[in-house]
Amino acid sequence: MAAKLVQTNEVQDYLKLVSGLTNTIGKARVKQIVHRIVSDLFQAIEDLEITPEEFWTGVSYINDLGAAGEAGLLAPGLGLEHFLDMRLDAEDEESGAPAGTPRTIEGPLYVGGAPLVAGHARLDDATEQGDTLIMHGIVRSVEGNPIPGALVDVWHANTKGLYSGFDKSQSEYNLRRRIQTDDAGGYEFRTIMPSGYGCPPEGPTQALLNAIGRHGRRPAHIHFFVSAPGYRHLTTQINISGDPYLYDDFAFATRDGLVPEIIQCRDEKSIRERGLEAHFLEIEFDFVLRAAPDHAAEQPIPRRRLVLA
Repeated sequence: MAAKLVQTNEVQDYLKLVSGLTNTIGKARVKQIVHRIVSDLFQAIEDLEITPEEFWTGVSYINDLGAAGEAGLLAPGLGLEHFLDMRLDAEDEESGAPAGTPRTIEGPLYVGGAPLVAGHARLDDATEQGDTLIMHGIVRSVEGNPIPGALVDVWHANTKGLYSGFDKSQSEYNLRRRIQTDDAGGYEFRTIMPSGYGCPPEGPTQALLNAIGRHGRRPAHIHFFVSAPGYRHLTTQINISGDPYLYDDFAFATRDGLVPEIIQCRDEKSIRERGLEAHFLEIEFDFVLRAAPDHAAEQPIPRRRLVLA
């Protein structure tokens, strides 16, 4: 269509009415955001000549996405969650804040309230066969000081790429624990090596990825929240080196500094000291926290998360 409507006074006034800018009730910030998003959608409809059929296909897709509970999966898949991290990184660089452990996306599969243990934890419930992995390290400040009593909240998928709390075949809080660091700032956990996973193949997220020619695979990884009073809350994850999707993650979460070396430990003395009967894999990784400017920075970003009843 040759006629352009969006920038006319009639449509601009209509957009203000639609987003509530012409009334004195409601929330000013919500109005500002709605006005911008709806204005951009109007402009996209006009610029791309989006047809009514395409529009209503999009509305149906949003309904399907909500019904499947996959909005939190599509957000990283379209790069939105990583873009939020990029903005926070840019703010840190602009302010001259000292570097700590890189942040990266949380993803949609956290479950709150995992068992709290001191110093050392076993994450798996011993019902699944897999390579034994022992990960340990120190939580410290950017100045190098260990942080006793820090909280390392860890979660990851099983060998099939499934997460407890969402996969009902697993026991409650399998492969999830909160570990409080010891007097030397140390933490350690024993688990099984996780697998990467893909988006549900028949779900709406994968349907959109198919339409734009992208896969929906993630490399094997382990998630963390790391926190302590007086320090910025850290949301991050380490990726497992050697995974074929390590640098082709559909969620764009792989970052320099978050791919630690994996050591194959076959030393009999070390095996016995760990109470094991065969070789194991080992990762040593220190988390470095930055000072928090205020109490809000000590907390995770507010969002809806699953909590088991």
